[in-house]
Amino acid sequence: MIEQRAQAVWKGGLKQGEGSFRSGKIEGDYSFASRFEGAAGSTPEQLIGAAHAACFSMALSLFLEQQGHTPEAIRTTATVHLDPKQLAITEIDLETEAEVPGLAESAFPALAEQAKENCPVSKALAGVQIAIKSARLTRVTAGRA
Repeated sequence: MIEQRAQAVWKGGLKQGEGSFRSGKIEGDYSFASRFEGAAGSTPEQLIGAAHAACFSMALSLFLEQQGHTPEAIRTTATVHLDPKQLAITEIDLETEAEVPGLAESAFPALAEQAKENCPVSKALAGVQIAIKSARLTRVTAGRA
């Protein structure tokens, strides 16, 4: 069994308080204002989005390789929708593009769906509607996200 750890500290009341998180090399600050009012800082939803985009991209790479196509690059954006009235994440939209030599454009959406259904983060978020908003083959520029 593989285990990963993360920590968060919150100080103060909800609206005036502030927090920080850390997991490996990932760390940041968050607050009510960053989460609900668009202020500077991070949010738990951004962390979920980053985790989902990373997991989905790895799963997509797996399914592409199983079909005999090693991707040059995959870029995935996960948009996490938080409904503050329900205090619930209601939807996650995935947009992915990949550079995959020799793969027909028509085959790519089905492989993206397979990755969405099988990546561990998608499975952990089974109570949330997850939709692939776009899946296309294109040139993906090198570098960090």
